[in-house]
Amino acid sequence: MKRTTLSLIACATALAAVTGFAMVSAPDTSGAATATPAARLPVERTSLLCPAPSTSDLAETAYTSFTPVTEGAEEKGSAGLTTAEPGGAAEDGGDGGKSEGKGDKGDKGDEKEKPVLEPEKPGEPVAGKTSGSEAPALIGTAEGSHAPGWTVQQSTEVAAGTGRGLQGVNCAAPDTEFWFPGASTSSGRTDYVHLTNPDDSAAVVDIELYGKDGALKSTVGEGVTVPPHASEALLLSTLSDVEETDLTVHVGVRSGRVGAAVQALDDKTGGDWLTAAADPAGELVLPGIPKDATAVRLVLFTPGGTDADLKVRLASPSGPITPAGHETVHVKAGMTTGVDLGEVTRGEAGSLVLTPTGQSVPVVAAVRVVRGKGGEQESAFVPASDPVGARATAADNRAKRTTLSLVAPGKDAKVKVTASAGTEGGTTATKTYTVKGGTTQDVDAPVPAGLKGTYALTVETVSGGPVHASRTLTGSDEDVASFTVQTLPDDRGTVSVPRADEDLSVLQR
Repeated sequence: MKRTTLSLIACATALAAVTGFAMVSAPDTSGAATATPAARLPVERTSLLCPAPSTSDLAETAYTSFTPVTEGAEEKGSAGLTTAEPGGAAEDGGDGGKSEGKGDKGDKGDEKEKPVLEPEKPGEPVAGKTSGSEAPALIGTAEGSHAPGWTVQQSTEVAAGTGRGLQGVNCAAPDTEFWFPGASTSSGRTDYVHLTNPDDSAAVVDIELYGKDGALKSTVGEGVTVPPHASEALLLSTLSDVEETDLTVHVGVRSGRVGAAVQALDDKTGGDWLTAAADPAGELVLPGIPKDATAVRLVLFTPGGTDADLKVRLASPSGPITPAGHETVHVKAGMTTGVDLGEVTRGEAGSLVLTPTGQSVPVVAAVRVVRGKGGEQESAFVPASDPVGARATAADNRAKRTTLSLVAPGKDAKVKVTASAGTEGGTTATKTYTVKGGTTQDVDAPVPAGLKGTYALTVETVSGGPVHASRTLTGSDEDVASFTVQTLPDDRGTVSVPRADEDLSVLQR
């Protein structure tokens, strides 16, 4: 009994000693309010993935690579795009694990592959071309000076057949989750989800489909294996036999990481790439709906267990407008909702701004846009997008065929737009614009003097509230309303790095 009591007293004394030491030795926090903020430093490595462009023999594909000059970036660097191995799931939607990646082919995996496209230095775009149905998916890596803000645009023109017209996509960074509202398995649509794995180990992916009544039953999309350095294309209609006009595709990665995009091809209205929408959020902006749109269909989905009610506003050049008959939209939990907005822009620049009527519920959204009439129609998609932030870039711009849309959903904002030199010649040009709050402006974007080839546009937020942006590129055939739209979210060319100072005095405490 005495020994137990003594032990308890000893423990209590030891704890008191430790606590007392902690109190005496607590760091001085009096200067916390004046602590140096974290620094923004350029990233040192960037990965981008481009899906296989087309299965049409008539396809003509152009690639344009550009890295804006970034202050503080390393002096040296490199960037390049190499081919991914084709997968085996494009036709039957089966398990891509049967395909071989580069690392499975003996000595071939050890060979140094020559890049398909290899930029020379930041600030100067470089372009390449390919044609036909055999063009592969591409895996890109940029390091050092080429990494911050690296952008690659893939633009494909298809002269005839399903998906004819102009199809454009920004090659995207690998990730572990993607949402694609706006896909379809209806008659006349042929939609594929493309998955590309940039890493040395296989990725395992689940693909979930949600229609107007909720999740579609399917086991084919579970546990899809994408081999290392390989790409798979799965036909959505093989994942479910249910025809859905409006479909939300969710790609979730169990292990590894992939790049993902949906290729939506229509028998009557051409086709385009549907890129991932911004992460689920209570407020969304869908920037830059073409002013001559003849049909606009809004598709929404809420992944949580709560219904969402949203106000629908069109940010026009003169201010917010409520679309007649579509003041609000109700989105049932776990179900895809489609709303036909018709010719909502009525000949003026416009962007959709969605805000909650009450409780904020995370939602994903995209619009399918149609231009033209009759047999000259073409379609494209505008997903909800994050703001431009510090900087965003659109590559592959062409004289008289490029429209830049800027929207400030809240406060007034000032932005600077820089046109790079052309791929074959020209000098840079810069303009500054002020966008009034609640409006969308199709601006007269700068064009390089003496332009030859294509060029890049870099948008930077100078002051004011957040700005969202998109770029519309029209096709070379003026008799057909072919076009594609790419949104311009922040390029994430810099990262926040906390400042740390060496303090040897802690060793004396």
